[in-house]
Amino acid sequence: MIHSTAAEMATKLAAGEISSVELTQQHLDRISVVDGQVHAFLYVDTEGALSQAAAVDAKRVAGEKLSPLAGVPLALKDVLTQKGIPTTCGSKILEGWRPPYDSTIVSKLKSAGIVILGKTNMDEFAMGSSTENSAYGPSHNPWDLTRIPGGSGGGSAASLAAFEAPLAMGTDTGGSIRQPAAVTGTVGVKPTYGGVSRYGLVAFSSSLDQAGPCARTVLDAALLHEAIAGYDPRDSTSINAPVPAVVAAAKKLDVKGMKIGIVKELSGDGYQAGVRSRFDEAIEELVNAGAEIVEVSCPNFEYALAAYYLIAPSEASSNLARFDSMRYGIRVGDDGVRGAEEVMKMTREVGFGKEVKRRIILGTYALSSGYYDAYYGSAQKVRTLITQDFAAAFSKADVLVSPTCPTTAFKIGEKSDDPLAMYLNDIATIPVNMAGIGGMSLPVGLAPEDGLPVGFQIMSPAMKDDLMYQVGGTLEAALLRKWGSPILSNAPALGAN
Repeated sequence: MIHSTAAEMATKLAAGEISSVELTQQHLDRISVVDGQVHAFLYVDTEGALSQAAAVDAKRVAGEKLSPLAGVPLALKDVLTQKGIPTTCGSKILEGWRPPYDSTIVSKLKSAGIVILGKTNMDEFAMGSSTENSAYGPSHNPWDLTRIPGGSGGGSAASLAAFEAPLAMGTDTGGSIRQPAAVTGTVGVKPTYGGVSRYGLVAFSSSLDQAGPCARTVLDAALLHEAIAGYDPRDSTSINAPVPAVVAAAKKLDVKGMKIGIVKELSGDGYQAGVRSRFDEAIEELVNAGAEIVEVSCPNFEYALAAYYLIAPSEASSNLARFDSMRYGIRVGDDGVRGAEEVMKMTREVGFGKEVKRRIILGTYALSSGYYDAYYGSAQKVRTLITQDFAAAFSKADVLVSPTCPTTAFKIGEKSDDPLAMYLNDIATIPVNMAGIGGMSLPVGLAPEDGLPVGFQIMSPAMKDDLMYQVGGTLEAALLRKWGSPILSNAPALGAN
């Protein structure tokens, strides 16, 4: 049953063909068999998951009306708080912390009867593109265990590709849902900023962070999207508007008459040949399905990466100041003699990893007196120009598309000593976060030169997330007809068995 889609699992649960306890146990068993190799999870809540599953089963037997995904298991990125469950954000500085409250997303998951299996590995405080920055060691890509599963949410994506969970939660600040989805052959969605509550999401960059669904199919992602989305008064950036009808859109399978814009600046030089060829083939499928293809230019996208690496570290330097050893997390050097400032300094030296320190220093410098306008202020002006580029492009096209990543998954350790090379992995995903619009990555085949998954990115206007699901669902169905089986069925033994 673990190889079924979440929608198929939900159907069998509703029909009484399998219980949630049985389904949850199957996934826990799978985790125990393969996670020693994959390292997708930082914490597995065996007792809690089975208890949640039993509660769903009891409600079903009692005839209670349940949500569409009730009883289906899920893996939770370790940046979202869950009451009483360790939440580390992939950092030593939060080792052993058990939050006293649930994030809004976790509250919604529990209300929907979705069973939380445990917390997944991630780059420390979501800063990275490979999960190599986790204080607890890297996750591994089930397609090739020597390769990265993306980042920062590599654990969530790897859990899906290894069939350890049918659904997962991720967060996306500059591509941390979409890039892992691309390199693991899964589906990842960054909803419109404000479309899903950030309450209880441990902040990296507050104006960019957005939680979203991770799954193995577009429909599964849509079902999870509807379960977690909606207005939350506890989040000041939450949008008080109806949730787009993403499930209906994912089922529509029709793009006749839609205009799909290829972003000139995100589809030129610098892309692996196999990525480019699979992207072009996907475009052909959309044309065959009745879509009209247009080219659009977004000239300010070339500045997005530089602007992002001023805005995000600046906000991080402010957000991470709260980890001071005084209120929660580890404390180093508190011998009763040292002062609070020295204890704080020693704790942060031990508790934060190299990449987090790098970004704190970058952000503090950019916000410092005499440099604020030149760096942070200028980056925000670029952000406005990027938003205007999107607006102009959406006046010509219903959605925009590009490859999700320039390359397929690279080897673990290959770019860990070259921060700039690592940052370039997010060159196609960052503009979406800068403008606060919706973005999706779905698999469109394997690169011929290495046999690894290629991701296709779809971008939709703010609060029109249904459009990317409509295009994504149509493209997925066309490719399924072409291949005759889902992309993950072609994965190596670890992923397929």
